[in-house]
Amino acid sequence: MSPHTLRHSFATHLLEQDVDIRVIQVLLGHSKLDTTALYARVATKTIRAVTSPLEKLQLLMEGGNPGD
Repeated sequence: MSPHTLRHSFATHLLEQDVDIRVIQVLLGHSKLDTTALYARVATKTIRAVTSPLEKLQLLMEGGNPGD
């Protein structure tokens, strides 16, 4: 396993644990957030956790809490 693969895995695991990307930036030693954003691809769990505005609107219309 290469050092690049280890860094990528480390960053991905941190993203999946909801660690702020700016913290990951510091841990990886990147001076620009853009570098970290490219380096640490968005984890699948993170994508699934996103609620669209339409889903929130539907919850409001059904009397639910859009923050859930």
